[in-house]
Amino acid sequence: MIEKKWYPIFFMFVVTAIFSSFVIGFTQTTLSRVKANEKLIFEKAVLAVFPELYNSVKNASGIETHNAFVKNIKEPDEQTGSAYSYRIDNKVKGYAVTVKGEGFWAPIKAIIGVDADKKTVMGFAVYQQSETPGLGAEISKPEFRKQFENKLLSKDAQFLTIKRPGSPLNESSVHAITGATQTSVRLEKIINDGLKKWQESMPKETK
Repeated sequence: MIEKKWYPIFFMFVVTAIFSSFVIGFTQTTLSRVKANEKLIFEKAVLAVFPELYNSVKNASGIETHNAFVKNIKEPDEQTGSAYSYRIDNKVKGYAVTVKGEGFWAPIKAIIGVDADKKTVMGFAVYQQSETPGLGAEISKPEFRKQFENKLLSKDAQFLTIKRPGSPLNESSVHAITGATQTSVRLEKIINDGLKKWQESMPKETK
């Protein structure tokens, strides 16, 4: 009778242990894959802010994209103000400045490509966002991103401004996404806060 009373408990313990091991193993395998995909998305975003470099790999495989990143992009250091740098023959061609902050619904993480002159924007790319599809999420689309190319960082209070659709633009402004006012306002703040932090981190002799 004692054995019969303990048998269901023992059986459930074994089944639970086996099932838990399976779930944990599956989760770990999936987590590794998710992290690898996130890293590749980030690397592709960094390459995307340098149009000349990106055009050579935009249709490349994941491995080719990663290899292009490793070959051309250097990790952040004090000399670059903690920005990634695009180099040819060890000469800086541009900086990939990471910016992040709260969007309308969730955090937005993006990259601003700045020329070696530290004044000209080379490109813009978003690598994480959860904004409204068809509205705020359009910040990830080429049509919006392309506006940033060759813009100049202003010496005024804001480096770059995002203006209402249809309004006049200057050398330091782009048009917002129609119907996505809150996302545009938040993105403008994210960009300017990130650029300010980067400039303040640059060694004085290189500013």
